[in-house]
Amino acid sequence: MSGPSFNSSAPYETHVVLNQPPPFAGRQLWTDDIALMEAVQREGAAAFAPRLAVYGGLAGDELYRIGFDANRDRPRLRTHDAQGHRIDTVEFHPSYHQLMQTAKEHGVAGLSWHEPQPGAHVARAALSYLHHQAEAGTSCPLTMTHAAVAVLRGQPHLAEWSHKAAAPVYDPRDVPVADKAGITLGMGMTEKQGGSDVRANTTRAEPIDGERYRLIGHKWFFSAPMCDGFLVLAQAPAGLTCLLMPRRLADGDRNAFRLMRLKDKLGDWANASSEVEFCGAQAWRVGEEGRGVATIIGMVMMTRLDCMLGAAAEMRMALAQALHHARHRRTFGKPLMDHPLMANVLADLALESEAATVLAMRIARAVDHAGSDPVEAALARLGTALGKYWICKRAPAFVNEAQECLGGAGYVEESMLPRLYRQAPLNSIWEGSGNIQCLDVLRALAREPEVLAALQGELEAVADRDARYAAALQRWRDAAAPEEAQARVFCERTALLLQAALLLRARSPMAEAFIRSRLQGEHGLAFGTLPAGVDVAGMLARALP
Repeated sequence: MSGPSFNSSAPYETHVVLNQPPPFAGRQLWTDDIALMEAVQREGAAAFAPRLAVYGGLAGDELYRIGFDANRDRPRLRTHDAQGHRIDTVEFHPSYHQLMQTAKEHGVAGLSWHEPQPGAHVARAALSYLHHQAEAGTSCPLTMTHAAVAVLRGQPHLAEWSHKAAAPVYDPRDVPVADKAGITLGMGMTEKQGGSDVRANTTRAEPIDGERYRLIGHKWFFSAPMCDGFLVLAQAPAGLTCLLMPRRLADGDRNAFRLMRLKDKLGDWANASSEVEFCGAQAWRVGEEGRGVATIIGMVMMTRLDCMLGAAAEMRMALAQALHHARHRRTFGKPLMDHPLMANVLADLALESEAATVLAMRIARAVDHAGSDPVEAALARLGTALGKYWICKRAPAFVNEAQECLGGAGYVEESMLPRLYRQAPLNSIWEGSGNIQCLDVLRALAREPEVLAALQGELEAVADRDARYAAALQRWRDAAAPEEAQARVFCERTALLLQAALLLRARSPMAEAFIRSRLQGEHGLAFGTLPAGVDVAGMLARALP
């Protein structure tokens, strides 16, 4: 008796793939973002719109794709070569260098310096916002390179460094600065025993001659160690001092520092961060000896702005991912987006994202005009701390809510959302955590009368446009000056009021829902709790055409 007969050519398909959204890549991140386009025009950078459109196309397609490779294959530290020579080199996936090259050539790290015209800082901020959506790790060296120019350009003996840092040229070779047309710059500020308290630094800067010093000590966090130079803080004879330490000396020799290990970070995987020891490394003084913190203040303002932009960009990309999924996914017989509760969640996220974008871009304009307008300089002084605190604080919960819109698909690495979720806490920690920002806001308001005047001017300019906003503003005016323990709640309320003012100033259709939900209390503690009667459909159509 023969056994059963099987047809070996019969298909063994177990299912057909259905009900899946198309790939996200191929989007235009500039024209997709109405709030960004309006903000760039409103804040004085309309002339740069064609260039931003070009970069929006790159960021939403090519850069978006290769960002996955740059994060999948993390940097590797090689302390020695095959013959045993110390080399202290970090190797990157080729996609990292392609991301850096594209960004540098399009001005992400230097547009505001090498094309100094009205609106250049706003345009550079928009470029950074677009780039960060595609790949956040490379934003670290790009931000530091841009910010360092603010400090170096005032130092005649370092003119070559500031010029080449601003140049739209990327050159990853490990050679002296004199052999390059464009360079990148990193930072080494914090040490094990101090963290944000940089005055506790113990690294020594021993004078050699004139402006040259020898560094002995360590840095617990030494960002982007393959940069051409690094701004560091060290204790000179007169106190804490800022210095520029080159990676390679003029004769081509490696400077005397050792990379001890790369940090095993929660996110920011494409970028390398290290621990370093200085063994007599040569460095040039930047600014006056003993005035290190005062010297880097201009750089801090720039890096805080980029923290705001980065957090806003992460929110924007997470929102776009959630909306893309919800428009193409069907559940219980209709598109996911058509379920009222899901629509409430998505509209709430869209509202939060636009408020973050308008605040970040307004502060970019303040930075743009800070050199010529004292009022704008005062607003930049306050806004970079206030905005960094609030926008960065909102990002992690925001990204998690966007993940939930995708369900399990938002938790696996084929999606971009896990990378965004790992990245989301970074900007609230880097360049001073939340408490540092809040204390800085209180100090600025208490010690610098022009800062309070600038803030009040911004808030009062639109008080006649909405009675509910005007009432919230009056409550803010009537509140007593906060004590330190209440600094966070004060900064939160001030940031929300400023975001509402900016949405009113922009005549954004989002303004009413923001005022009702964020200022009047018609909102819960979670996203998706917008009050009844807001134009959810209109908000979603605006968020991602």
